[in-house]
Amino acid sequence: MTGFEEYSTDGFYDEMFAADGSARPAAQMLVERIESFPEGELTRRQIAAEYALLRMGITFNVYADEQGVEKIFPFDLIPRIIDASEWEWIERGLKQRIHALNLFIDDVYHDQKILKDGIVPADVVLSSERYLQPCIGLDPPRGVWCHITGTDLVRDSDGQVYVLEDNLGCPSGVSYVVENRQLMKRTFPQLFGMSQIQPVEDYPSQLLNMLRYLVTDKVLSPEVAVLTPGVYNSAYFEHSFLAQQMGVELVEGRDLVVMDGFVHARTTKGFERVDVIYRRINDDFLDPKAFKPESMLGVPGLMDVYKAGRVALVNAPGTCVADDKVVCAFVPEIIKYYLGEDIIVPNVPTYMCWKDSDQKYVLEHLDELVVKEANQSGGYGMLIGPHATKAEHEEFARRIKDNPRNYIAQPTLALSRVPVLIDDHFEGRHVDLRPFILYGEEIYVLPGGLTRVALKKGSLVVNSSQGGGSKDTWVLSGPGALSVTGNEA
Repeated sequence: MTGFEEYSTDGFYDEMFAADGSARPAAQMLVERIESFPEGELTRRQIAAEYALLRMGITFNVYADEQGVEKIFPFDLIPRIIDASEWEWIERGLKQRIHALNLFIDDVYHDQKILKDGIVPADVVLSSERYLQPCIGLDPPRGVWCHITGTDLVRDSDGQVYVLEDNLGCPSGVSYVVENRQLMKRTFPQLFGMSQIQPVEDYPSQLLNMLRYLVTDKVLSPEVAVLTPGVYNSAYFEHSFLAQQMGVELVEGRDLVVMDGFVHARTTKGFERVDVIYRRINDDFLDPKAFKPESMLGVPGLMDVYKAGRVALVNAPGTCVADDKVVCAFVPEIIKYYLGEDIIVPNVPTYMCWKDSDQKYVLEHLDELVVKEANQSGGYGMLIGPHATKAEHEEFARRIKDNPRNYIAQPTLALSRVPVLIDDHFEGRHVDLRPFILYGEEIYVLPGGLTRVALKKGSLVVNSSQGGGSKDTWVLSGPGALSVTGNEA
């Protein structure tokens, strides 16, 4: 097999091919190039890419896997392509969303105007597991709470792009975006040399600039550290990768200590002050004096230093209140309230089970809906109704009735698909997209982001912990950006 002759969209929206089987304009040159390869060439390049992943140690951990926790992050060689005009719309929508969410988080920890005005029910926010009492009254540096966000986007069968959910705690995956691009450049060097694909390699420098900006009004040359739970964390590769790329220290909680009202890191040269901590541990483990007393991952007294304005924490503690899937359903109202604008990129329609009418509908249509726990992620705590058993339907009905605040439901979208190389041929697999947004002096959106692929045939779950993989995402700079000539082989 050398091309896409037998590839079928199977009635789904396909990111590379239109319903009639013709290549979409943005992908046409890539399709022609792939079809020009000799028999078996693409398979050889896929194998070479997988060996490169192994050599580079690009891995993630799955704690529940009996065959061992550390795995190579699955990668498919066929990129996902986004044209310039669609990306411009997505980028505007994400900037709007993050701006409004930052104002919302600041409000709910201060004056709570949006709650008093009844735009978002107070009970929804104040009952959230992620609304943290110790964060009431906090004033993060520069007024920014959500410095780093990974917002998950999906496309339905009609071609409409929706926001599925926001990840404002410790969003993972950006290291794979950068590494996937490097891998693709080695695999298709000429294609990149003659194409106008927006770069992603500058993300670490963008990240470092944002981190330093938070305290440059107080510190001339800020010291930055990445705080990791340790080598057994599922995203440890990313923690070490970003620290290395930024040229900053990678530390664990035991490496940090509060002295003289500041945070210091233990080094071979003694204690050195740390001004900005990019923390990759959850809120409730940050400081055993403020949150969980049993935490061994955090730094005792860290929150006191933070409250005194002597260290910046990224993301700010308490930010995860906007991760709550029930809160997420109110983002259109949040944007309208703070910005006076209609939402640009819409939410996936959402039923909130704490509402009697919504709960009734959900319980009557469990076989059609996706049900999610409000504070779960990674594909856990979820029911995909059309693929679930009767017993699973009954179990989730019981859970919803017992704790309606903790569940939302959404239509089972026919997620868009992309071609994936399976053995010696192409098959369609469902995808989502996680762009990464940095909020510093300005809001910056990394072009493209992480395209996650549900590698199991028919699966709608793209998470790596559930058998998903990734692709490189090409955002084109303009029309005809893939006009490539010459021999790629």
